[in-house]
Amino acid sequence: MSVVVITGGSRGIGASAAEHCAQRGMGVIVTYKRDADSATSVVERIRASGGKAVALELDVADISRFGSFRDAVQRSLQATWGVTRLGGLVNNGGHGLFNPLDTVTEAQFDGLLNVHLKGPFFLTQTLLPLMEEGASIVNLTSATTRVATAGVAPYAAFKGGLDVLTRYMAKEFGPRRIRANSVSPGAIRTELGGGLNEEFETLLASQTALGRVGEVQDVARVIAMLLSEEGSWINAQTIEVSGGYFI
Repeated sequence: MSVVVITGGSRGIGASAAEHCAQRGMGVIVTYKRDADSATSVVERIRASGGKAVALELDVADISRFGSFRDAVQRSLQATWGVTRLGGLVNNGGHGLFNPLDTVTEAQFDGLLNVHLKGPFFLTQTLLPLMEEGASIVNLTSATTRVATAGVAPYAAFKGGLDVLTRYMAKEFGPRRIRANSVSPGAIRTELGGGLNEEFETLLASQTALGRVGEVQDVARVIAMLLSEEGSWINAQTIEVSGGYFI
């Protein structure tokens, strides 16, 4: 059985991705920063449907604890699935910020950098020795890297950096047949950045060709596909999942 790690898997896109992966027969390790109850609920839903899942605590901004997290992953692989290797990693965990560029503080800037670029870089590096040949890495980026939206400059900049990093991962991990791709959501109904109110949702829907905002499962299905054999010939790509945002 292929086992994947999904950071930020306690809610939103991460939780939906965990359930879709389990439906495809994958084992899932979801991470959470604070909300252990939500992570436990995801695990319980997967188990109730006949799958196997584990929840582990992880702060993707705290690189100093990545080594102990890797050890916890290794123990979970052996105890729950009887394997020693990972089949995939989804760098999904993060948070948003909606501030005009000229009001962003250094602390806010550094917080976004650590979560959205530095964290995925070093977490991937830390877990790489556990990844099996032919594994898949999926990095969650954003359509804001393509369309400039006032108020999200640092978030978009670091997501753009993650898009570039994805291509380098694909290049450097290619000899081990490890694929790396980015999934770039457009306007999605999540809690990121405080969620969507009715007025903002109407605006975003009007800017999307299909006339609605996306749901978490719209993105989750693409993530699960990239982790599966169906995505085995997709590599070094950024796949925008936005319903046609600003075209």
